Amino acid sequence: MGFIQLFRSGGFTIYILLLCSILSVGIILERFLYFRHRSRVKRKEFMNDIRRQLEAGNTKQALEICRTVDTPFSTVVFAGLSFFGHDEKVISNNMEREIVIETTILEKHTSIVGTIGSVAVYIGLFGTVLGIIRAFFDISSSGSGGITVVINGISEALVCTAAGLCVAVPAVIAYNYFIKRIDDFVKDMELAASEAMDLITIKKK
Repeated sequence: MGFIQLFRSGGFTIYILLLCSILSVGIILERFLYFRHRSRVKRKEFMNDIRRQLEAGNTKQALEICRTVDTPFSTVVFAGLSFFGHDEKVISNNMEREIVIETTILEKHTSIVGTIGSVAVYIGLFGTVLGIIRAFFDISSSGSGGITVVINGISEALVCTAAGLCVAVPAVIAYNYFIKRIDDFVKDMELAASEAMDLITIKKK
């Protein structure tokens, strides 16, 4: 049985799974490239540059470094340094708000991939059940049929289950990867905010 014949034998659920697959792959590629772009600079190297500028009294230069580095933790540090001279509570609150904003951006569309990973198998099973029902209905309608007819009908119906697994497995793997990367980004933001707060406090003294 060729691929086209297998695809057609799956019924309308195959088209649903195809749509889910295209959507999932699109989001996976977009998020992967986005995470890769925003993780090019290491937090330790960045904070060392910020420390050197603050110790030299170059707050404006430290802010400029934050502007040129496109990472989640750089925007958090920028949020803190931009309120330099204010109360420590105000600076801390501003960085915490920025962490929430950046986390929301990082999580964009990832829930869709997780949902596809969860439901694709069930969509495939639904298509399989419909296919088996259709196979037995065709047998009862024709009034005849042997084991060959039953096996052919069921084999075609199982195409939906296989397709559901092919969509679900990559989506689940990608979703777990994204959750781990987001968790790493959040840790970097929290550590950068804590270190920036210490540097600001020391400089004020």
